[in-house]
Amino acid sequence: MFWDRRNFLKSAAAAAVGLLRTSWVSPLVSPPDSPRTPSGEELLEELERAAFEFFWNEADPETGLVRDRSNADGVDARLTGSIAATGFGLTALCIGHERGYRAEEEIAERVRRSVRFLAHEAKHVNGFLYHFVDIRNGLRSGFSELSPIDMAILLCGVLSCREHFCDAAIQADASAIYHRVEWPWALNGGDTFAMHWTPELEFSPRRWGWYCESIILYLLAMGSPTHPISAECWRAIRRPYMVYQGFRYISVSAPLFVHQFPHAWFDLRGKQDDYANYFDNSVIACRAHRRFCEELRSEFPCYSKNIWGITASDSTRGYVVWGGPPLQGPIDGTIVPAASAGSLPFLYNESLEVLRTLRTHYGKRMWKHYGFVDAFNPLTGWASSDVIGIDLGISMLMAENARSGFIWNTFMKSPEARAALDLAGFRTVGTPSMTPPAG
Repeated sequence: MFWDRRNFLKSAAAAAVGLLRTSWVSPLVSPPDSPRTPSGEELLEELERAAFEFFWNEADPETGLVRDRSNADGVDARLTGSIAATGFGLTALCIGHERGYRAEEEIAERVRRSVRFLAHEAKHVNGFLYHFVDIRNGLRSGFSELSPIDMAILLCGVLSCREHFCDAAIQADASAIYHRVEWPWALNGGDTFAMHWTPELEFSPRRWGWYCESIILYLLAMGSPTHPISAECWRAIRRPYMVYQGFRYISVSAPLFVHQFPHAWFDLRGKQDDYANYFDNSVIACRAHRRFCEELRSEFPCYSKNIWGITASDSTRGYVVWGGPPLQGPIDGTIVPAASAGSLPFLYNESLEVLRTLRTHYGKRMWKHYGFVDAFNPLTGWASSDVIGIDLGISMLMAENARSGFIWNTFMKSPEARAALDLAGFRTVGTPSMTPPAG
């Protein structure tokens, strides 16, 4: 079902979904697969290299469109791609080019073909591409929607390539893709974005009207040199606070990805607008989530200070949007590696310890050809058979940002990104510092 990741927004500002709890009697399962504990740098390099292989192998080599998901053990035959996964994938190509994961010209040519297709052949409506598409030709999959937030994620990848590759064709096509997007159309007469549009039902009555991953959408739209939206739209976003066990932070819902995606490309360290320091806000949100997982230990003994992390993912019930605080279920003891990997810039030591523990104790169950599977339940031994593009993407990008700041440094070269922060009223409030310890 196309809408699962966003269905939680229907009730996000209301009471959390009831938590389905089961009284487990199983102990924390299994001895370690291997006694070897990789260093931090080594583990993150393995994670990034494996994710790069997904974005290389599971993209159509001519269109550059990336599969929404794939078998964790290797090449998949499914043809449904995601423009959000493609945005992460284009950014992954920048990382791979910088780190030498393949020959530089081979990667550059893949990027060249990808942005050429997106600029000149992909079907679009007022500059927006459909969320789910056939990777072979970019045609709409099923009844997929035009999704402003997923278009924004695609554009972040496109602009990253424009800023990283010194190639006139890449730069021209990347700018064309961004500049043709008619952002005011997606406002549909309001001051916040409609959640989606389809030709059958037109605009959704629901809106991206509160703080979440959508802040990258608003920033890109404000920074557009061709079809900008007013800065009043930024001020129209609701920013409700949550308080959990002494942690106070802006949040509207439970899944951890809403606090990670806003920081994958835009470097908001040491900056704040009239409302918040959003980087520090995400640090607090991650600390609250870690505490939340610890509090579940009495019912699900797999959770601890060293094993935590729940965000939208696969489960035994299919794809679910879960997490906390507040409780959003049906939580059952499942661990989602992207939750901790995507938190590396915010809680480096704590997040790295989760990844080390999972890799060391459950490596053969959790670690496949493309790295960590999407989700794993230590209590039952269940493991997802798949990896999901956006989860591998946020893991890879945040690992790289934690290691080097490369994506932040690259993306923020964009004059449109810098202009957007100025229009939103961001100002420097301190010297950014986020240097992980060696090893």
